[in-house]
Amino acid sequence: MTEEYAVGFFDSGWGGLSILKTARQTLPHENFIYVADCGFAPYGDRSHDFIVERAQKIADFLFNQKHVKALVIACNTATAEAIDTLRKERPEAVIIGVEPAIKPAVLSSQNKRIGMISTTRTARSARYKNLVERFGQNASIFSCGCPGLMDCVEAGEFDSESTMDLLQRYLEPMIHEHIDSLVLGCTHYPFLLTSIRKIVGPDVQIYEPSLAVSLHLKECLRKIGRLNTQGTGHERFYVSKLNKQRKSVACRLWGQPTPFEELGIN
Repeated sequence: MTEEYAVGFFDSGWGGLSILKTARQTLPHENFIYVADCGFAPYGDRSHDFIVERAQKIADFLFNQKHVKALVIACNTATAEAIDTLRKERPEAVIIGVEPAIKPAVLSSQNKRIGMISTTRTARSARYKNLVERFGQNASIFSCGCPGLMDCVEAGEFDSESTMDLLQRYLEPMIHEHIDSLVLGCTHYPFLLTSIRKIVGPDVQIYEPSLAVSLHLKECLRKIGRLNTQGTGHERFYVSKLNKQRKSVACRLWGQPTPFEELGIN
């Protein structure tokens, strides 16, 4: 694979693969470079300054060393804490973030009672509060930071007893509030969709951002004249503090055996 002029993606771990998988379907001719910062996860437990510093280092790696033509921050927490800084540093670059789908959830909800689960840092971020103020004024939005859920995905425990216990703890209060919509505000959570559905039932509409982000990326590439329309796209994966367990979980999530390389950014 020729890395130059690929699209870069990064997340604190493997959650961003939920975005990457949809992007692969939407953009079959593009080459992708995915950075999983597993060695420094979870971002949701880190300070603002730490997250910004990691995002800057990874963006430098992708733009300066790999010469990507666009960057997708496939992580809600990193988007909330670092995207404004990255955009100020690179005003000409295409930098796309991920935010909880509050707007479409509010527009489509029948009873205007909506749940949102995310990392604690995302739920408390100024960016998320602004999102709720802009689009959630005519709805009741029940937001919950969910420590531990991201770690369940990183460990490959999608439906273990401990994972189900955590989901029950975070979702039951929302069920009692009669939500008809649930926003997944962390890119790791789509990998828990089957378990989430068991708890909230079939009638709650669940929102995750992968298609919207992928279509937005496609449009951005088209606007700058850099959309590939021929050839077969490939992927390359870089991981901080790579080990066998992280490889194993990534292969399960991605759905096929995949070569990985050490990121090497401290």
